[in-house]
Amino acid sequence: MLSRQLARRVIVRAPRRWAHSPAAALKGLNPVTEDDLAIFAKILPPSAILSTLSPSATDPAELEQFNNDWMNKYHGRSTTVLKPRTTQEVSEIVKWCNQRRIGIVPQGGNTGLVGGSVPVRDEVVLSLANMSKVRAFDDVSGILIADAGCVLQSLSDYLAPHNHIVPLDLGAKGSCQIGGNVSTNAGGLRLLRYGSLHGSVLGLEVVLPDGTILDQLTSLRKDNTGYDLKQLFIGAEGTLGVVTGVSILAAPAPQASNNIMLALPKFENVLPLYKETKRQLSEILSAFEYMDRTVYDLAVKHGQGRALDPSEVEGAECFVLVETSGGKREHDEEKLTSLLESLMESDRPLINTGVLATSPAQFSALWAIREGLTEAVSKEGKAYKYDISVPLHKFQEVVDRTKEQLRQKGLLHEDAVRHVVGYGHVGDGNLHLNVVAAAYTPEIEAALEPFVYELVASYKGSISAEHGIGVMKTHALQYSKNPTSIEWMKRIKALFDPNGIMNPGKVLP
Repeated sequence: MLSRQLARRVIVRAPRRWAHSPAAALKGLNPVTEDDLAIFAKILPPSAILSTLSPSATDPAELEQFNNDWMNKYHGRSTTVLKPRTTQEVSEIVKWCNQRRIGIVPQGGNTGLVGGSVPVRDEVVLSLANMSKVRAFDDVSGILIADAGCVLQSLSDYLAPHNHIVPLDLGAKGSCQIGGNVSTNAGGLRLLRYGSLHGSVLGLEVVLPDGTILDQLTSLRKDNTGYDLKQLFIGAEGTLGVVTGVSILAAPAPQASNNIMLALPKFENVLPLYKETKRQLSEILSAFEYMDRTVYDLAVKHGQGRALDPSEVEGAECFVLVETSGGKREHDEEKLTSLLESLMESDRPLINTGVLATSPAQFSALWAIREGLTEAVSKEGKAYKYDISVPLHKFQEVVDRTKEQLRQKGLLHEDAVRHVVGYGHVGDGNLHLNVVAAAYTPEIEAALEPFVYELVASYKGSISAEHGIGVMKTHALQYSKNPTSIEWMKRIKALFDPNGIMNPGKVLP
């Protein structure tokens, strides 16, 4: 009876100073001068150069979106933004900057959460936004070749008539760019189904720090001819070169997609539920997203939607969003219905209740709650965000121990830390720990760091599951990488970029 009911249900920014000064990485680098602008003017048209220097004299307000991250946590003082249209233009710009030792910050959609795409000081910003062409698509092999500046949602729209999808989905898909996705090795909501970009990216075109164009834009599925150099640039955050082109294997579009939102009485039920869901849904399972009760309530409070009636969420400690993607709707719905019935009719039910989307609008509404969590948290206050990998059974423990740490420091109250919440991707062990505060303060940061990083290290986890290191976590790299690994990372950086011009102050301590 309950399963039939389920099937019918309708569904003033404050600045923050750099936490750890990366100034040492900029030592020896030079600012952009008017003479440099004259050189850039020979490479780019006037419309592709924004600079507060003469003779351009752009209004400084126009550079704010490039100098500040979207959360207003990290701030640069770049005087000049360059917007090339071709790989050759990128090459000429980078070659000149290398000769002059001018720092370069490659920038895509600037949607990152760790300050990786924002200048530390006055480096030149190299925006890839004007490089937004799809170069080729083969609807037989599913291989897409595109400029790095293509917005993820635009690529999805391009592929839709060809019955393919980008094997990556992010809440920021409307503004993030594929080059930035690759450079940060973005994970996203459906890594459970399609894997990471290390597997789906077939080739890259990269402008190296001396201006050389490294063309590895292959469309081959198999190429076992020595070192796979492209892997060095996936997740390097622009510190080894500028990604200008991407060859990626698009996935066949699912012919049927469904989702369900489940309310659970306690966190301890999440892992048994995940095991049972994998067993019953098998090949059609494409996402298994977890959110605790507090962050769900914030999403409802700030207008991201409501999956269940207030009476139905009573007694729920957390929620899970399950998505399926398959080839036949009737087959998938039968599996989902069977799963719901077995969960509800069990002698010891793992869930309190749930809602099954029965229309495209309801499907989108359920996803809007999960995708809107970041926005909801930002509306509630100033968020300290920790994107970590820990064992699945430690998700709630991480939140609880962080909350207790803040309580012991006397910071868990309305005028300091308002909430400590957790949500994330159960399928790949990625927890988003968010500490929501009234304001960014040194006291809160001191209470959180290195506490959170030490906690993650105690679980043999990762301090960055998918957001990258940027400038936020350079000092914390030691908690996930041993000294030998860090030393070899530095050697690779020195080999590719001996002058240290590429995204200085990012990734490496």
